[in-house]
Amino acid sequence: QVHVVESGGGLVQAGGSLRLSCAASGNIFSITAMGWYRQAPDKERELVATMSNGGTTTYADSVKGRFTISRDNAKNTVYLQMNNLKPEDTAVYRCNAEGNMAYYWGKGTLVTVSS
Repeated sequence: QVHVVESGGGLVQAGGSLRLSCAASGNIFSITAMGWYRQAPDKERELVATMSNGGTTTYADSVKGRFTISRDNAKNTVYLQMNNLKPEDTAVYRCNAEGNMAYYWGKGTLVTVSS
């Protein structure tokens, strides 16, 4: 079992920055990849960024060049640095850990970008 907890959300003006953190605990050695997803009101959940254990990253086209995913293996933590935020980035951001053919989700953190 893996547990993930997000932090770092909040309210920011358009053009501003936030950094989200996702701390993993439990059977962390089973994790093969971690990532961030988001869901805005009345919209489907979408992938934001992922990073494999080997360091391979993927990004949604809408965030490329603005968001950066990174990890600190010593802290079992994944980060999402979000720059030049836009109102359309407003959503609940959830962390995901993948491993042993299972997906583990955090409860999410709300990011609100005002225009």
